Amino acid sequence: MKQTYTGGCHCGAVRYEADMDLSQGTLKCNCSICRKTRAWLVGIGADDFRLLKGQEALSDYQFGSKNIHHLFCKHCGVKSFGRAAAGPGGKPFVAVLLSTVDDISDADLAATPVIYIDGRNNNFAAAPDETRYL
Repeated sequence: MKQTYTGGCHCGAVRYEADMDLSQGTLKCNCSICRKTRAWLVGIGADDFRLLKGQEALSDYQFGSKNIHHLFCKHCGVKSFGRAAAGPGGKPFVAVLLSTVDDISDADLAATPVIYIDGRNNNFAAAPDETRYL
């Protein structure tokens, strides 16, 4: 069941609200950027995400196919979310970093299912052979 969460960057310049159903699973990927940032993500529909403040504080980074806008606060450097024009099913989505959600308990995080993705090999339908480091 979807629940509304709030979150944002470290300095507070960027704030968002997101409707997420964590029981549907979260994502850990081994692509180059996810691996370097130890990203733990929740993919949600673009309509389930609301940027409350900080559009002017966001910097954009893209690489590879340039489908995903990796947005981060230009003041504190924290990446709270990323946006993609086309995700599964061709619909726009937002990837929220769980580390930036304010109102989630440690127990809820521990109970959240994790889906591993082999982004390094562009195999988004399968887990990598090794996941312990993710």
